[in-house]
Amino acid sequence: MMELLHYEFVRNAISAGILASIACGIIGVYVVVKRIVFISGGIAHASFGGIGLGYYLDINPIFGVLPFSIASALSMGLVSKRSKIPEDTAIGILWALGMSIGIIFVSLTPGYAPDLMTYLFGNILTVPFSDVFLMLSLDAVIILMVYSFYKEFLALCFDEEFTEVLGVPAERLYLVLLCLIALTVVVMIRVVGIILVIALLTIPAALSRQFTANLKKMMMLSILFGAVFCSGGIYLSYIFDLPSGATIVLVMSLVYLVHSLIEDIGSKERFE
Repeated sequence: MMELLHYEFVRNAISAGILASIACGIIGVYVVVKRIVFISGGIAHASFGGIGLGYYLDINPIFGVLPFSIASALSMGLVSKRSKIPEDTAIGILWALGMSIGIIFVSLTPGYAPDLMTYLFGNILTVPFSDVFLMLSLDAVIILMVYSFYKEFLALCFDEEFTEVLGVPAERLYLVLLCLIALTVVVMIRVVGIILVIALLTIPAALSRQFTANLKKMMMLSILFGAVFCSGGIYLSYIFDLPSGATIVLVMSLVYLVHSLIEDIGSKERFE
């Protein structure tokens, strides 16, 4: 592994993996605890509209994803809270709408859309330093927001009605949380792509939840797990010439399944 660090693209990939793990480790815990995995997936897939817009305007698609994912998050949050439409139906509609807009913009763009598969399925080995710097900036925003509203987010995740009783504007706080999820999606797109983004957002957090019920410890463990999974996935994808995003997700999925299986066997033995 050490000899690979001589290559700049490998250093950028590892840096991107660690930065993505920080965002996922923090926000993913909220997603898992509050059980909003589906709406997080909706935000991720709807953000494809921003990628299509970026190609159409001939700018870095990441700069198209950023405002589009935040707009998608706010739309899903407001519709799910204020509309009479069932939440899962509204999310499904907005999910499909965002994907459709992206496809239309890509089709309207003259010529071939380069690196489109990278944004769909991820390729961390192609992340440039400019994207690493952008990910670092978004991580800083996420950390600052979570640090500032940690207690409020904690109350929101475990008892939203009690949060309202305390005088905290729960709906606004919920929308802020969704916007942070949108920023996390932007951080992860080049790592695992839109299609696989939900795995990196949930698996490390779900695994850390099996070790502790303390939210701060869950975040730290989730960051650690994410960093290890990303580094291991990068190494395996480089050695075996496999897609990096899919390899990272495969590694973390196998670890989670094996650990869950061992836990189940251990539980049965204790009861027997």
